[in-house]
Formats: sequence, C-alpha cells, structure tokens
Amino acid sequence: MHLVDRLKNKEESALQELMSLYGDYLLRTAFLLLKDRYTCEEIVQDTFITAFEKIHQLDEPEKLKSWLTSITVNRCKMLMRKWSWKNILLNFDFAERIRGDERVESPEAQLLVDFDNKSLSESIQDLDYKYREVLTLYYFNEMKISEIAVLLHIAESTVKTRLKRGRSHLREIIEKGEEAGEVERKTSG
Repeated sequence: MHLVDRLKNKEESALQELMSLYGDYLLRTAFLLLKDRYTCEEIVQDTFITAFEKIHQLDEPEKLKSWLTSITVNRCKMLMRKWSWKNILLNFDFAERIRGDERVESPEAQLLVDFDNKSLSESIQDLDYKYREVLTLYYFNEMKISEIAVLLHIAESTVKTRLKRGRSHLREIIEKGEEAGEVERKTSG
C-alpha cells in the first residue's frame, strides 16, 4: 500500500515513515527561511500534524513532497508576518546539524568553509523575505521555477524577477561586507 493511502487510513507507522522521509528536508527548508532552530522544529512538527489530519485533501499522491513543502513555507510566512518575530536575534548554530555531508581535507579548510557558509547565510538573512524565500527554494531545495511559482501561488515571471533581484541584493550585501572587512584590516594593521 502506498504511503499516502496508509496515511489516509491513519496508520501511525505511516506518519513515522513520512517524518523519516521528509523531516530533515523540511527542517532545512524552514531553517533557511527563519534561522531559529526551535521555531523550525515546531513548524515541521506542525506540518506533519497538519498533513496527517488533512491528508484526504491531497488529490495527487505523487505531489506529497511539494504539498509538505507548501505547508512548511506557508507556516514560515505566517510567522514572518508577526512583528515580534522580526525583532528576534537569529542564530546560525543549528546549520551545523542540518548541513549536508561535506568532505574537507583539513581543519583549516573546514574553518574556511564554515566561515563562508556563515557569511553567506547571514547575508541571505539580510534579504527581504520574498527574495530569501525564492533563493532558498531554488538553490537549496533545488526546485524548478515552475514548481516555486505553483508553491507560492505567483507567476513564473515573478519568481524569475525575485531570483534576479535577490541575487543582485545578495551580491551587494556580500560586497559591502567584503569592503568593511578590507577597511577593518587596513585600520587594524
């Protein structure tokens, strides 16, 4: 029996399998959007509860992953709309646990990779949510532009525009950071 059918029959083992299959993926997606470990874990838990309760609304079982992603992204959006969330200091610590298996030859190389990842992550976090959202879905979740458009209920041209503007803003943020680092090195040296 297919996983979706088992979920519709309310089998707990199917829910556990669903969580095992998509838990890390959804956690990474939420974390890239929100940057708060505990909030992301709550969102993913809520996603699974919602999916289990409303699985009968899923008409096409082959779109299960997309449907789960949609629930997660919508929950992140709802949270981002709250004023209080915008004032929370977001951290980077959790990225270590959810990052893919990277093989680096030396501790020095690992330190450089970690620094670059942290800098990039912090730069992405400085973007407006609408740019951060499409960049995350496109680059980190490897979704196609058409899939992102369907997921976010926007036109493909809007996705392309947000990707272009997001990359442009990201480039500006990174360049400003590099310039600030240059000035700091010159003044301290």
